Amino acid sequence: MQYQLPTGKVINISIEEYLNMTDADIQYYIASNAGDDMNNPFTGSVLSNNVKEKEFDFSFNDKDEENSKKEISFEDLSEDDINNLENM
Repeated sequence: MQYQLPTGKVINISIEEYLNMTDADIQYYIASNAGDDMNNPFTGSVLSNNVKEKEFDFSFNDKDEENSKKEISFEDLSEDDINNLENM
């Protein structure tokens, strides 16, 4: 696991080492200038491995076109719909 020291540097330690770490250990890492500077906070993250680009299809099909041309009668509207129209 990666642990960020108060200085901003990051060290790689195991979970057991982290659970057994004391304040003296942290001071030792800081005094010995241990760790690396991380410019990218997502280094080693699953986000950096996700390079697959997503494609979106925004074209209309025939069913969408039929629904968009459908006329709405005043009787089909509810009171809320009518109130919303009046507020516009």
